[in-house]
Amino acid sequence: MINRRERYRLDVVKPPKQDPAQRVHNFDEVSQGYTPQIAVEQAQRCLYCDHAPCTQACPLHNDIPAALFLLGQGDFIGAAVRFMETSNLPDVCGRICPQEKQCEGACVLGYKKTAVCIGKLEAFVVDYVRRNHGYPLRAKAEPTGMTVAVVGAGPAGLAVAEELAVRGHTVTVFDMWPFPGGLLLYGIPNFKLSKEVVFTKIQYLEDLGVKFVCNYRVGKDRPVETFLKDHGFDLVFLGYGAVKGGVMKIEGEDQLKHVYQATEYLVRGNLPPELLPEHWRDAANPKPHAGEVTLVIGGGDTAMDCVRTARRLNPAARVYCVYRRSEVEMPGRYEERVNAIEEGVQFEWLTAPVRLLGNDQGEVAAAECIRMKLGAPDAKGRRSPVPIEGFNFTLACNTVVLAIGYNPETEIPESTPDLKMTKWGTILVEDEGTGRTSREELYAAGDNVRGADLVVTAVAAARKAALDMHSKLESMRARKQVRST
Repeated sequence: MINRRERYRLDVVKPPKQDPAQRVHNFDEVSQGYTPQIAVEQAQRCLYCDHAPCTQACPLHNDIPAALFLLGQGDFIGAAVRFMETSNLPDVCGRICPQEKQCEGACVLGYKKTAVCIGKLEAFVVDYVRRNHGYPLRAKAEPTGMTVAVVGAGPAGLAVAEELAVRGHTVTVFDMWPFPGGLLLYGIPNFKLSKEVVFTKIQYLEDLGVKFVCNYRVGKDRPVETFLKDHGFDLVFLGYGAVKGGVMKIEGEDQLKHVYQATEYLVRGNLPPELLPEHWRDAANPKPHAGEVTLVIGGGDTAMDCVRTARRLNPAARVYCVYRRSEVEMPGRYEERVNAIEEGVQFEWLTAPVRLLGNDQGEVAAAECIRMKLGAPDAKGRRSPVPIEGFNFTLACNTVVLAIGYNPETEIPESTPDLKMTKWGTILVEDEGTGRTSREELYAAGDNVRGADLVVTAVAAARKAALDMHSKLESMRARKQVRST
């Protein structure tokens, strides 16, 4: 065991990445991960602070110093289990969380040196245990006889399903996609999150007794009410996320071919045909159009997923990211922008499309854009973009992707009596600490409550909702037993 001063002297070593010239020709994960030896050494950089600011900055409050202490001693299983005590998806969060704004951003080493690479170490240790031993199966309580329907097989739904299943309740998850995983499978490209991680997690949940029903869209034609009245579920959890893409309301957006919403572009671009919905799977070409010039509009992580997917669909093409603010105001992860730049993506800062132009075949052929300047800060503190009159120009392109944010679909709350929603279309909950809605049989958490946010915040809210649901189910069970005697 090295002392604190020796730990402080250790230099940071980041995991190797695929060479950019090679990785644009495949969809394999870019980050190659640590070797066990280097992971142990890097874990020893942690100073094990008593006040653990990294833990406080993590929405799940992972006990990071304890996990890294165990990893630093070579106890891979112990470290993985410590992460899994507070997180249902540690190998996912280790890959895609914005650690620089959360745990690593609070690391005291970061004030004078480089912070501990907490996310990479979290992903490494859980990967190591999963691949060599399988996920440690949690102890499961005796069956309670209580049943729960979960709507949505994304991060929130999977977390609730696991937490209720280990407490003995029967859980059935309903999802509109052909395979469970939601955002993790259909929204995040393989070069950031290997599908192996998702498939293994689904198998783990099935081993716990969770049942999945796919290609099942809940809404007007299959209302939530039927789960309670016709199928006899005791409670329903709503975790269907936010999958409705934002629109620009500009000329050509809806009329021209080869203009995509980010979800469709990423799903068709990253997944094999067998995992696609039938209407895309049976198309003459399941893949999206990959022109000589692709324009991606937006500046968040989804936009980075799209530009990097475009480079892989046609490595010889030019790919532009068009963003109406400067790089400083971009909401996505810095690491993802670095990866995109390494892969040859070109950025047009302070630029906004004003209309899309087509050719004689009705295909997009160019985007008329205008230069912007930054004005006063908006509600989030970012300076608002203002058009500069007369500074219009045209960018030739033959594929356009809109990656300008997501909102929840409103079909479920609109078709569910007495379920209140906000003016933004999100479900109104009494308290994010419980997930209780205006209907006592219905709970909700994740992006359909918060709006489009992070995997880690969805999981954190879902775990809290699961605890409150468990308490309610136990009360309902007790009342049933009293009535039966």
